[in-house]
Amino acid sequence: MKIDFKKTNDGYQATRNVFRILDVPASNYLMIDGEGDPNVSPDFASSIQTLYPLSYALKFASKNRADRDYVVPPLEALWWSTDPTAFTSARDKSQWQWTLMMMVPEWIEREWLDEARVSAAKKADALALSNVRYEKLEEGTCVQVLHVGSFDDEAPVLAQLHDVFIPEQHLEMTGKHHEIYFSDFRRVPPERCRTILRQPVRRLV
Repeated sequence: MKIDFKKTNDGYQATRNVFRILDVPASNYLMIDGEGDPNVSPDFASSIQTLYPLSYALKFASKNRADRDYVVPPLEALWWSTDPTAFTSARDKSQWQWTLMMMVPEWIEREWLDEARVSAAKKADALALSNVRYEKLEEGTCVQVLHVGSFDDEAPVLAQLHDVFIPEQHLEMTGKHHEIYFSDFRRVPPERCRTILRQPVRRLV
Protein backbone atom coordinates (compact mmCIF):
# COMPACT_ATOMS: atom_id res chain seq x y z
CA MET A 1 0.00 0.00 0.00
CA LYS A 2 1.47 3.36 -1.07
CA ILE A 3 1.71 5.90 1.77
CA ASP A 4 0.78 9.53 1.06
CA PHE A 5 2.26 11.64 3.84
CA LYS A 6 0.13 14.64 2.82
CA LYS A 7 -2.81 12.60 4.13
CA THR A 8 -1.23 10.79 7.07
CA ASN A 9 1.21 13.36 8.49
CA ASP A 10 -0.45 15.86 10.83
CA GLY A 11 2.23 18.42 9.98
CA TYR A 12 0.84 18.59 6.45
CA GLN A 13 -2.65 19.55 7.65
CA ALA A 14 -3.62 23.22 7.58
CA THR A 15 -6.62 25.44 6.88
CA ARG A 16 -6.70 28.69 4.96
CA ASN A 17 -6.66 31.77 7.21
CA VAL A 18 -6.77 29.66 10.39
CA PHE A 19 -3.70 29.75 12.63
CA ARG A 20 -3.12 26.40 14.27
CA ILE A 21 -0.77 25.47 17.11
CA LEU A 22 0.69 21.95 16.89
CA ASP A 23 3.62 19.86 18.02
CA VAL A 24 5.68 18.75 15.03
CA PRO A 25 7.67 15.53 15.49
CA ALA A 26 11.30 15.41 14.37
CA SER A 27 11.74 14.26 10.76
CA ASN A 28 14.63 13.43 8.45
CA TYR A 29 15.20 15.56 5.37
CA LEU A 30 17.35 15.95 2.32
CA MET A 31 18.62 19.55 2.57
CA ILE A 32 20.54 22.00 0.42
CA ASP A 33 21.40 25.62 1.32
CA GLY A 34 21.54 28.84 -0.64
CA GLU A 35 20.91 32.57 -0.53
CA GLY A 36 19.48 35.42 -2.57
CA ASP A 37 16.31 36.13 -4.52
CA PRO A 38 14.75 32.75 -5.45
CA ASN A 39 13.23 34.31 -8.56
CA VAL A 40 16.62 34.97 -10.12
CA SER A 41 19.04 32.68 -8.28
CA PRO A 42 20.35 29.88 -10.55
CA ASP A 43 21.30 27.96 -7.39
CA PHE A 44 17.68 27.94 -6.26
CA ALA A 45 16.49 26.38 -9.53
CA SER A 46 19.31 23.84 -9.69
CA SER A 47 18.70 22.85 -6.07
CA ILE A 48 15.07 22.03 -6.81
CA GLN A 49 16.10 20.11 -9.91
CA THR A 50 18.50 18.12 -7.73
CA LEU A 51 16.21 17.32 -4.80
CA TYR A 52 13.44 15.80 -6.92
CA PRO A 53 15.47 13.08 -8.70
CA LEU A 54 17.31 12.27 -5.48
CA SER A 55 14.02 11.91 -3.61
CA TYR A 56 12.61 9.68 -6.32
CA ALA A 57 15.75 7.55 -6.27
CA LEU A 58 15.22 6.99 -2.54
CA LYS A 59 11.57 6.16 -3.14
CA PHE A 60 12.54 3.44 -5.62
CA ALA A 61 15.21 2.16 -3.21
CA SER A 62 12.56 1.90 -0.51
CA LYS A 63 10.26 -0.04 -2.80
CA ASN A 64 13.01 -2.42 -3.93
CA ARG A 65 14.88 -2.89 -0.66
CA ALA A 66 12.11 -2.64 1.95
CA ASP A 67 8.97 -3.32 -0.12
CA ARG A 68 7.55 -0.02 1.12
CA ASP A 69 6.18 2.46 -1.39
CA TYR A 70 5.20 6.07 -0.81
CA VAL A 71 4.31 9.28 -2.59
CA VAL A 72 7.34 11.58 -2.66
CA PRO A 73 6.62 14.32 -0.07
CA PRO A 74 6.25 17.95 -1.12
CA LEU A 75 9.10 20.39 -1.51
CA GLU A 76 9.73 22.46 1.63
CA ALA A 77 11.99 25.34 2.57
CA LEU A 78 13.37 27.17 5.57
CA TRP A 79 13.78 30.92 5.11
CA TRP A 80 15.58 33.50 7.21
CA SER A 81 17.40 36.82 7.15
CA THR A 82 19.37 38.95 9.56
CA ASP A 83 16.61 41.55 9.02
CA PRO A 84 13.17 40.04 9.86
CA THR A 85 11.38 42.78 7.89
CA ALA A 86 12.90 41.34 4.71
CA PHE A 87 10.00 38.87 4.79
CA THR A 88 7.18 41.19 5.76
CA SER A 89 7.23 44.92 5.07
CA ALA A 90 10.43 45.31 3.05
CA ARG A 91 10.26 41.99 1.11
CA ASP A 92 13.91 42.45 0.18
CA LYS A 93 14.54 39.07 -1.42
CA SER A 94 18.21 39.77 -1.98
CA GLN A 95 18.68 39.37 1.80
CA TRP A 96 16.94 36.01 1.98
CA GLN A 97 18.77 32.84 2.94
CA TRP A 98 17.16 29.46 2.40
CA THR A 99 17.38 25.73 2.88
CA LEU A 100 15.40 23.66 0.38
CA MET A 101 14.24 20.32 1.76
CA MET A 102 12.33 17.14 1.04
CA MET A 103 11.24 14.83 3.84
CA VAL A 104 12.66 11.30 4.00
CA PRO A 105 10.56 8.53 5.62
CA GLU A 106 11.93 7.27 8.92
CA TRP A 107 12.65 3.77 7.61
CA ILE A 108 15.00 5.00 4.88
CA GLU A 109 18.54 3.99 5.79
CA ARG A 110 21.26 6.60 5.50
CA GLU A 111 23.52 4.33 3.42
CA TRP A 112 20.88 4.19 0.69
CA LEU A 113 21.65 7.83 -0.04
CA ASP A 114 25.00 7.08 -1.70
CA GLU A 115 23.33 4.72 -4.13
CA ALA A 116 20.56 7.24 -4.74
CA ARG A 117 23.15 9.93 -5.57
CA VAL A 118 24.57 7.72 -8.30
CA SER A 119 21.12 7.15 -9.78
CA ALA A 120 20.13 10.84 -9.51
CA ALA A 121 23.40 11.99 -11.15
CA LYS A 122 21.86 11.27 -14.55
CA LYS A 123 19.33 14.07 -14.04
CA ALA A 124 20.77 16.36 -11.35
CA ASP A 125 23.49 19.01 -11.24
CA ALA A 126 26.66 17.34 -9.95
CA LEU A 127 27.75 20.24 -7.73
CA ALA A 128 24.29 20.68 -6.22
CA LEU A 129 24.04 16.93 -5.68
CA SER A 130 27.30 16.94 -3.70
CA ASN A 131 25.89 19.71 -1.48
CA VAL A 132 22.78 17.79 -0.45
CA ARG A 133 22.92 16.56 3.13
CA TYR A 134 20.77 14.18 5.17
CA GLU A 135 19.70 15.80 8.42
CA LYS A 136 17.08 15.61 11.17
CA LEU A 137 14.92 18.70 11.74
CA GLU A 138 13.40 19.20 15.20
CA GLU A 139 10.93 22.09 15.39
CA GLY A 140 8.68 21.16 18.31
CA THR A 141 5.77 23.51 18.93
CA CYS A 142 4.77 25.48 15.82
CA VAL A 143 2.04 27.70 14.45
CA GLN A 144 0.97 27.16 10.86
CA VAL A 145 -1.63 28.28 8.37
CA LEU A 146 -2.51 27.48 4.76
CA HIS A 147 -1.90 30.32 2.33
CA VAL A 148 -3.52 30.24 -1.11
CA GLY A 149 -2.10 32.68 -3.63
CA SER A 150 1.10 34.35 -4.69
CA PHE A 151 4.16 34.22 -2.47
CA ASP A 152 4.25 38.01 -2.62
CA ASP A 153 0.81 38.04 -0.96
CA GLU A 154 2.18 36.23 2.10
CA ALA A 155 3.34 39.44 3.80
CA PRO A 156 -0.02 40.38 5.44
CA VAL A 157 -0.51 36.79 6.65
CA LEU A 158 2.99 36.71 8.14
CA ALA A 159 2.48 40.11 9.77
CA GLN A 160 -0.74 38.82 11.35
CA LEU A 161 1.05 35.67 12.50
CA HIS A 162 4.17 37.39 13.87
CA ASP A 163 2.69 40.57 15.30
CA VAL A 164 -0.80 39.54 16.44
CA PHE A 165 -1.48 35.81 16.84
CA ILE A 166 1.83 34.72 18.38
CA PRO A 167 1.92 37.53 21.00
CA GLU A 168 -1.78 37.03 21.82
CA GLN A 169 -1.11 33.35 22.51
CA HIS A 170 1.79 34.26 24.84
CA LEU A 171 4.29 32.68 22.46
CA GLU A 172 7.54 33.85 20.93
CA MET A 173 9.24 32.83 17.70
CA THR A 174 12.21 30.49 17.95
CA GLY A 175 13.19 28.76 14.70
CA LYS A 176 13.24 29.66 11.03
CA HIS A 177 10.23 30.43 8.87
CA HIS A 178 9.15 27.18 7.20
CA GLU A 179 7.13 26.77 4.01
CA ILE A 180 5.61 23.59 2.56
CA TYR A 181 4.66 23.72 -1.12
CA PHE A 182 1.62 21.68 -2.09
CA SER A 183 1.73 23.20 -5.58
CA ASP A 184 4.56 23.08 -8.09
CA PHE A 185 5.14 26.82 -8.36
CA ARG A 186 7.11 26.29 -11.55
CA ARG A 187 3.87 25.25 -13.29
CA VAL A 188 0.87 26.38 -11.23
CA PRO A 189 -0.39 29.99 -11.61
CA PRO A 190 0.59 32.10 -8.57
CA GLU A 191 -3.00 32.73 -7.51
CA ARG A 192 -3.61 28.98 -7.19
CA CYS A 193 -0.50 28.03 -5.23
CA ARG A 194 -1.18 26.31 -1.90
CA THR A 195 1.51 26.78 0.74
CA ILE A 196 1.70 25.99 4.43
CA LEU A 197 3.39 28.79 6.37
CA ARG A 198 4.91 27.48 9.61
CA GLN A 199 6.69 29.24 12.46
CA PRO A 200 8.34 27.37 15.37
CA VAL A 201 7.51 28.98 18.71
CA ARG A 202 7.87 28.52 22.45
CA ARG A 203 5.55 29.53 25.26
CA LEU A 204 6.50 32.50 27.39
CA VAL A 205 6.70 31.83 31.12
